[in-house]
Amino acid sequence: MKALYYRQYGSSDVLEYAEAPQPVPGPGQVLVQVAATSFNPVDAGIRGGYLAGVYSIAFPHVPGVDVAGTIADLGADVQGWHVGDAVVAMLPLDADGAAAEYALAPAESLAKAPQSVPLTDAAALPTVGLTAWQSLFEVAELTAGQRILVNGASGAVGGYAVQLAKEAGAIVTATATSRDADRLYQYGADRVVDYVDYAQSPIEVDGAPFDVVLNLVSTTPEQTEALISVVADGGFHVGTMASGPENPGRQVRTQRMFVRSDAAQLAELVSRVDTGRLRIDVADRRPLAEAADVHDASDGGRLHGKTILVPA
Repeated sequence: MKALYYRQYGSSDVLEYAEAPQPVPGPGQVLVQVAATSFNPVDAGIRGGYLAGVYSIAFPHVPGVDVAGTIADLGADVQGWHVGDAVVAMLPLDADGAAAEYALAPAESLAKAPQSVPLTDAAALPTVGLTAWQSLFEVAELTAGQRILVNGASGAVGGYAVQLAKEAGAIVTATATSRDADRLYQYGADRVVDYVDYAQSPIEVDGAPFDVVLNLVSTTPEQTEALISVVADGGFHVGTMASGPENPGRQVRTQRMFVRSDAAQLAELVSRVDTGRLRIDVADRRPLAEAADVHDASDGGRLHGKTILVPA
């Protein structure tokens, strides 16, 4: 089979697209014929060695945390799944991923793929959708009537977070580039702010104070504290790219978000897609053979929205 892999940490130049052995499912695993994977910033972080202290990988390593495809083979002890089933999953971050024609997935990570969108597009759901869900409802415990600021809502996590927060009954303010404002209003945002001026202390954001600030931007400690200034007393700051101080005062709580695979939550997200309550947005579709260009664009800050990668 053809696969994308790298033999050492480094820039996008270390990525190779070439023949590789087709994996064989072990106990509790399934072999998935990959319809598509998607690019996530964590793929570049692992490739660059920046997360070596968190995720231990073996070389050569195949990236690609998200998978959408059909089951091609079953390992021992797998129950409830059949060859030919269309599935999606978030794969383990320390194992080979889905940037290949075939990939292994733990059976416990699988959810049925949505039927209302192309199977390839479903690869844009697992990791970012789970990040949004867990940030909002597990960590921040967002409830109806609360006010939330989604900082950096232009990206894929932000788009899902706006939709999920609005359906939960929250009052949603999003910061985003002007080119994304219409899309976020379609997702249900009550207010879209062009940007946040972190140079102000405290900063000013229409709609403040917020019960929850979901910060999806890599902010400095000083910028993070400026964001915390618009959190209401007793509120929550959740960061996916930055941590807040341990004790910011005013009974404000802070937590760094690290997503985990959860098949039940993913199945709920799929259900919402199929009932029209959650929209999957794909910015670009690229052949897997061009994955190095996607990694390079991400490293250079030129990647916008969710890109899926499709094997030949």
